[in-house]
Amino acid sequence: MRGQVKVAAKILATLVALNAVVPAFGQSSPSADAKLENNLTTAMAWKQTAAEYRALYHQGFNLARLRVELALAQKQDGTLPLAIISDVDETLLLANDYWGYLIEQEQDFFDDAIWDRWVAENRAVASPGALEFLEFCVANGVEIFYVTNRDQGDSTVQLALDNLNAVGFPSVDRAHLRVLRETSNKEQVQQQIREDHEVVVLLGDNLNDFARRYYSTDLEQRLSLMEEDRESYGRDYILFPNPTDGHWIRAIFGDSEPPPSDANRSILKQAATRSAWTP
Repeated sequence: MRGQVKVAAKILATLVALNAVVPAFGQSSPSADAKLENNLTTAMAWKQTAAEYRALYHQGFNLARLRVELALAQKQDGTLPLAIISDVDETLLLANDYWGYLIEQEQDFFDDAIWDRWVAENRAVASPGALEFLEFCVANGVEIFYVTNRDQGDSTVQLALDNLNAVGFPSVDRAHLRVLRETSNKEQVQQQIREDHEVVVLLGDNLNDFARRYYSTDLEQRLSLMEEDRESYGRDYILFPNPTDGHWIRAIFGDSEPPPSDANRSILKQAATRSAWTP
């Protein structure tokens, strides 16, 4: 009998020990779960690895080139010189390792202070197809205007020039760069360029890069405005993918750079489940 009791005791002790070990394999600890629950993870996994993401850039620049080729074929003597206007960040320059750093630091919303430090490091890379398209434009006498809204203080313009030069883009000088530090409204600059150029296409990753009327915090209005302009996409407007930031964020939060908080994470989850199956 004593032998049976000893065996039972050993079995019980083994089961208790196994029970203590199994959660380490079958379940994540709360701290591990917290590290994995990052709003940016899926978006950045796509941006960092998906061939589809890169293909969309090639598709966009291929469309832009077709539009430029058509404009060149139709251009008549004595008419205004041709030009293209392009946004910079996430259109021509990619900041994937900035976003990757945020995730490593367990940040899940845009961080302006970290962004300013990152910009100064000159780490941006050219988006797929950007350099080839811009070189094609210059080779055919089409002017390039880089229009960006950034603000790194007095160094803003020089940092933008450095970033563009670092990847070998053409026509990078103060005559072809427009930096908007205090506004994201690009329409005034676009109109100024149109005064002495025929603008073939606008390129951007944000609808606000094309028209100010998209700068809305009303989700339904923004969707409706886009539908009104649907014939312009692929013709006058060339749009590139950006699932991490932009004015689509502002339409959800009322702020383009909402602070990290549980309340804002909840708002983002609500946006992600606007349509959700209930079995």
